[in-house]
Amino acid sequence: MSSDAQNYETSNAQRCVPARNQSPNSNKVGARQPGQASRLWGGRFEKSTDEMINEFQASINFDKRMYREDIQGSIAHAKMLAAQKIISEEDSEKICAGLEKILEQIDAGKFNFSVALEDIHMNIEKALTDSIGAAGGRLHTARSRNDQVALDTHLYMRRQVREVQKLILNLQKELVKAAEKNSDVIFPGYTHLQRAQPILFAHHLLAYFSMLQRDFDRFEGVHARADIMPLGAGALAGTTFPIDRNFVARELNFSEIYSNSLDAVSDRDYLLEFLSAASILMVHLSRFSEEIILWCSREFSFIELDDAHCTGSSMMPQKKNPDVPELVRGKAGRVFGHLTALLTTVKALPLAYNKDLQEDKEGVFDALDTVKFSLAVFAQIVAGMKIRKENMRRAVEEDFSNATDLADYLVKKNLPFRQAHEVAGKLVHFCIEKNIYLKDLTLDEFKIFSPLFEADIHDAILPETCVAARNSQGGTSFQQVAIQIAAAKDWIKNHGNNN
Repeated sequence: MSSDAQNYETSNAQRCVPARNQSPNSNKVGARQPGQASRLWGGRFEKSTDEMINEFQASINFDKRMYREDIQGSIAHAKMLAAQKIISEEDSEKICAGLEKILEQIDAGKFNFSVALEDIHMNIEKALTDSIGAAGGRLHTARSRNDQVALDTHLYMRRQVREVQKLILNLQKELVKAAEKNSDVIFPGYTHLQRAQPILFAHHLLAYFSMLQRDFDRFEGVHARADIMPLGAGALAGTTFPIDRNFVARELNFSEIYSNSLDAVSDRDYLLEFLSAASILMVHLSRFSEEIILWCSREFSFIELDDAHCTGSSMMPQKKNPDVPELVRGKAGRVFGHLTALLTTVKALPLAYNKDLQEDKEGVFDALDTVKFSLAVFAQIVAGMKIRKENMRRAVEEDFSNATDLADYLVKKNLPFRQAHEVAGKLVHFCIEKNIYLKDLTLDEFKIFSPLFEADIHDAILPETCVAARNSQGGTSFQQVAIQIAAAKDWIKNHGNNN
């Protein structure tokens, strides 16, 4: 497995699942315990939170992956507070230095995350205050966890979408390489999973390139909706402090700012769009997986997957199982489920923020991991598969996928298409009865069905002739596929440079 694929492999221990280690019987609600009032929101409360409730509502086990965005957003916020003279320049510098130190600790794996502190925001703020004292307590001036978490998620998704797009481009590159390498390979095109017309195998691969192109564009839209800055909305109504939201937007390189504070803290459209785009992408990968699974079966034998991308059977020594495309096909349903779950979560939420919205992240993070890993391994599958050209050739010679070209031949002799279609159908039936193919018929046998047939009919129904004749724009001819390959290369070059 390549380093790309390994980067996206997530163990069960790393999956976004909160810990559930405490026994309910060991968690009792009692009088105020030491440290309760020191919670960042604890002034209102006299009793400590039940430990089971702590675990139930804590998000730190999954939102800690946004630590970099949380620190990035807090540094921008601290700089703005100082620029607006809401806090002193000295306090701002202490805050920024302290946050940079925390970032180094987390990067080095030396930071202890606490479930009792609920989320990434409070874990970092508590560590900051412990480190630099009172100045750390001024960081949260003029903001709420509501707009803070919205900011973190926007920043995180904006970055992650670009990573998904890079992986899409990488898979597209492998498709173009495979198409160009096999640009002369003729392959049976199907409808209803029945052989329909001979096409170029490269043409088939480039159909998936086009699907991925639309996927790339959909994620561009997700990026645009993530590229809106929510900080400054406060809990829901803005703030009484003279903040400068444009300052923060510039610091964080946002293109826009939310114009309505209620919308800023409650909007999850960009996450729904991500899950929608991810689901459509997984549909495309699942369809491709299904074809790969069919093609490498003994019944088709059109391709062979690399040994490194398959497994064997514990009982049957002859087996070479296409586990990777099967898993991608299976994981598609997992991503669809996350889209349905978030749609269900937000469908009846009143404005503005509700705790339900904490449920937005686990599904999104898991879908993100699944999509990135699937794209990475799929690029390896395409790069490593062996094309069985001779079997593909045999498939288009031993079928009736050239029957349409037979009808077209008669149409070009001025026979109406419906009559030509009938003649071709009768010829196919005649061949089936004799257990032969159209290429096996003599000219005299052709003439039994129409006097318009001439000696050139055998050349007209050769697979190469059938393919070359389909030279309409976007068709499967050698010329059109060469144009498609060139256009695909240009598209990758332009979008790779811009991404």
